[in-house]
Amino acid sequence: MIYEVSHRTRYSYSIPVSFSHHVLHLSPRTFPHQVCHRTALSISPTPTIQTARTDYFANPETHITLQEQHSELVLHVRSLIEVRETSRPVPAETRPWDEIYGSLVSDISEPARNALQFAFDSPRTRYNVDLRDYATASFPPGRPVLEGALDLTRRIFRDFDYDKTATTVWTPIDEVFAGRRGVCQDFAHLELACLRSLRVPARYVSGYLLTKSPEGKDKLVGSDASHAWLSVWCPEHGWIDLDPTNNLLVSVEHVAIGIGRDYGDVSLVNGVIFGGGAHTIEVAVDVNPIAAATMS
Repeated sequence: MIYEVSHRTRYSYSIPVSFSHHVLHLSPRTFPHQVCHRTALSISPTPTIQTARTDYFANPETHITLQEQHSELVLHVRSLIEVRETSRPVPAETRPWDEIYGSLVSDISEPARNALQFAFDSPRTRYNVDLRDYATASFPPGRPVLEGALDLTRRIFRDFDYDKTATTVWTPIDEVFAGRRGVCQDFAHLELACLRSLRVPARYVSGYLLTKSPEGKDKLVGSDASHAWLSVWCPEHGWIDLDPTNNLLVSVEHVAIGIGRDYGDVSLVNGVIFGGGAHTIEVAVDVNPIAAATMS
């Protein structure tokens, strides 16, 4: 599937900002199953300094500095992205989960070293004995890793309610677990913390999810939203993406932007400002399929 993606963010400040510096993760990256054919980022006002680089996780990253006074900041990225179907292993035929960590520790290959770093805590997925106990119900000794991960995904979907008002981007994962509600970012962090408590490598994925309009109605412009899910490491098969918010294996309707240990590594907009006072944020996202054929 080929998508045109538009993501526009507008910050409005009650007091003018005199200086600001931001790190942006807005440009989608290319994966084995996904190609970003083109992307363009427009910024208003025009930054005094703008540089592009690739971060530690190979995500495109833009650094901007604004040195002129401004009362609003508009970031608008437009991309053309192709997402392809991928083959998935039979869950019951994947390697037992409790063999993976030991095999990675003794493996010096690049894929193994890359996967191993995602088996440990991160700032937003701290170890918690309650999370380990919750995860253990899906991972009895010897169970195939993808079979267990799918069961954990199903249980999170069943046991936790989607509630936009329950959490913020700063809500700790233990509070999400205790409150049994949250949003996609929370559920991705929750499953990551559960998997890592058992030393199963898993990574955070930020991106978009194609939404569908109610039957007989047009989809509202700007009504799509950013999304988050996770990938679990399956030796011999690589990273397999799971979406606990919707209880499914990720499909061609998911468009990835970047990967990291957790949200903090790939937050879309991060930075510091001088001035600004109170501020409001308006976000409009459109994910529009334009073709199903593979582009050459």
